[in-house]
Amino acid sequence: MIWNWQNFSLVLWLCISVSLSFSSKAVDCTTDTIGLCSPTIEEIIEQSIVETIEYKADGFTITTTTTNDITTTTVTNEDSNDLLNGDNGYVIKKFEGDMDSDWGGQGSASMPSGSGCGNLGTDKCAMITGAGNSTSAMGVKNMGTTFIQTVDISNLSFDKGGKTNYSIKVDKQDADDSIYMHITGRNGNTNVFSGTDILSASGTNSGYQSYEGGWDFSGSLTTVIIEIGGRDISLSIGPLFDDVAINVLYNVVNTIVTQSITSVEMFVALNIDAPEDVIDVVEDIFDNNEMNDELVLEPIQIDEVNYDAVVVEIEEIEMAEIELEVMEMEIEVEAEIELEIEETVEETIEVTEDTKEEETQEQEQPKETKEKENEPETEEVEKEEQPKQEEIKKEEKKNEETKAEKKKESSKEKAVKKIMKKMDDKKKYDDVNQTKTLVVMQVLGNTKTFFDTQQTLTDRIDFFSNITLPDTVISDNNIASYLLFEGSNGLMNEMVDSQWQN
Repeated sequence: MIWNWQNFSLVLWLCISVSLSFSSKAVDCTTDTIGLCSPTIEEIIEQSIVETIEYKADGFTITTTTTNDITTTTVTNEDSNDLLNGDNGYVIKKFEGDMDSDWGGQGSASMPSGSGCGNLGTDKCAMITGAGNSTSAMGVKNMGTTFIQTVDISNLSFDKGGKTNYSIKVDKQDADDSIYMHITGRNGNTNVFSGTDILSASGTNSGYQSYEGGWDFSGSLTTVIIEIGGRDISLSIGPLFDDVAINVLYNVVNTIVTQSITSVEMFVALNIDAPEDVIDVVEDIFDNNEMNDELVLEPIQIDEVNYDAVVVEIEEIEMAEIELEVMEMEIEVEAEIELEIEETVEETIEVTEDTKEEETQEQEQPKETKEKENEPETEEVEKEEQPKQEEIKKEEKKNEETKAEKKKESSKEKAVKKIMKKMDDKKKYDDVNQTKTLVVMQVLGNTKTFFDTQQTLTDRIDFFSNITLPDTVISDNNIASYLLFEGSNGLMNEMVDSQWQN
C-alpha cells in the first residue's frame, strides 16, 4: 500500500479569544427601571483570533483569521408627542386639549368663551362649577367637578419604563376655589402609576398660571387616564383651564450586533537553500499558463513514472558516473607520475651528495679503516630502509583494498543512490516518489515482471455459517485453570522481581 502524502497537510489550530469593550456609559436600563434612562451608547467588541498553520512540502502557510463581534447598545428617550392633539392619532377632536368641547365627567361644568375665559384667550375654555365635596372616580377627595378621558397608547410598545408629563394653563379668580391634575397609567388592567398634583389649593390666590409636572413609571403602559377636577366655593366664577397637553416619554433600548472577519495569509518557504527548485516551479507555471490581464492558473502536467523511464535515467547517471571515474583515474595517475618523478629526483640528489662525501673520506682515511667503518653504515642503512619499504607496501595494500571496495559498488548502484538522493525528504512519501522507489528496486533486482497483472483472490461462498453454540456458557475446570495459569503467573512474577532486585 502506497500512502498519498502529496496532499497531506498538518493543521494546527490556535484559538485566542479577546474581549474588548468601549462605552460612553454603561447601559443600565431594564424593565425594572423607574423613570427615564440616560441616553447611552455602549459598544462591546468581542474579538476572536484563530491561527491556522498548514504544513506543505515546500513550506507552511499561516492564516490568521480575526473575527470582531461588535455589540452596540443604544438607549434613547422617545416621545409619544401630545396625546391630546387630534393630529397625532390618539384622540378625536372632541377630546382634544384645547377644550373646545366638554370631555364629560362628574358634577356640573361650563364651557365659556371670549371674555368669560379671562386670561386664557377668547376661544373656548373649561370651567369647574361644582361645589360638592366627594371623591372622584380616580380616588381624589374634595371634588365637585371632573373632566375625564382614557387614551389608548398600546401602539407605542415599550417595556423599559419612562415618564408621563403634562402641561396646563389655569386662571383661578377666586382664592377659595381649588383645581387639581390627576393621571393614572395602566398596563392592561393593572395600575402602573397614579399621581395627583394640586395645581391651586383653596385659599391660594394664584390667578393666571401655567403648570407642568409628571410621574415616573416602570415597565409598559397601554392606557393613560386623565382627570382634571376641583371645587367652586363662591359659585360665581369657578376655576378656568385650557391648553392641556400630555406626553409620554419612554425608554427604548436598541441592540445591534455586527460582525467583521479579516483573514491574513503568510507563506513561509522552507527550501530557502534551494532557489533552483523555486525557479523551476515558477518556470513550470509560466510554461503551462497564458499570461494575460486575467491570470488563470492551469494544473501542471506531470509525467507518469514507468519502468523504462527509470532505466533510462539510471543509464544516464551511470554513464556520467563512468566518465567521472575515468577523469578521477586520469588525475590520480598524473598525480602518481608527478610524485614518482619528484621522488626520483630527490633520491638522485641524495645519492650524488653521499658519493662526494665518501670520496673525500676515502682520501683522508686508510682503506682498512674505510672498510671497517663502511660495514656498520651499510647495515644501518639496510635496517632503516626495511621499515620504510614495509610501510610503503602496507599503504599500497590499503589503496588496493580501497579501490577493490569501490569497484564492488557498481555504477548502477551509484546511479540508484543518486536518484534516491534527488528525492526531497518531505516529498519522499508522495505517489510519484513511492512509485519511482519501487521501480528502482525492480531495476536493481531485474524483476521487471513485478508490474505484470497479478491474479486476484476470490471469496469462497458459504465460508462462514450461522450455526451457534447451543449454550451460552462453556463449562470449565476452575481448579485446573487456577493451578495452570495463576500458579505459572506467580512463578513468573517472582522470577521478574528477583531479576529487578538484583
